Amino acid sequence: MKLELRQVTVDEKPILANLMEKYLYEFSTWEKTDVSALGLYGYDWLDCYWTEKGRWAFFILADGKLAGFVMVNDYQETPGITTDYAMSEFFIMNKYKRMGVGSYAARTAFEMFKGKWQLKYLPSNVPSQLFWDRIVPQCAPKTAELHVGLGTPYPNGERGNVWTFDTSKG
Repeated sequence: MKLELRQVTVDEKPILANLMEKYLYEFSTWEKTDVSALGLYGYDWLDCYWTEKGRWAFFILADGKLAGFVMVNDYQETPGITTDYAMSEFFIMNKYKRMGVGSYAARTAFEMFKGKWQLKYLPSNVPSQLFWDRIVPQCAPKTAELHVGLGTPYPNGERGNVWTFDTSKG
């Protein structure tokens, strides 16, 4: 399977918004969020990826087909932790899970943006926890550090776990 990350253009924003709804629906299992009166979850920061510096959105393609997305920013979300980049959103469509697509996408993003990272995940989202707790130490074995319960709270009140690591150090 040929895998690639391709930056999302402003003209493709509606496609990303559609995929974002699928992601937010899946994530609502753990966050316990509701849809709006229009039946949508919505993502308040989507436009910012084309109007602000320090935000990057990529489609994950598998054999040329949409398989998910990766969104990176330079926002300092976790108090007391200074980093260059954060994995703001990460989504693999169900069809492509457990096929190496997520590993490829994460590794590629970390390679594209060399520096200090923070990556927050919701501990009750066990598939996400298992994925990131495996991938991050593999990608940055010398610098990976897990901060349990340090992240800002999610809508369900649960505090996130935060990985910090540096991809510029071999």
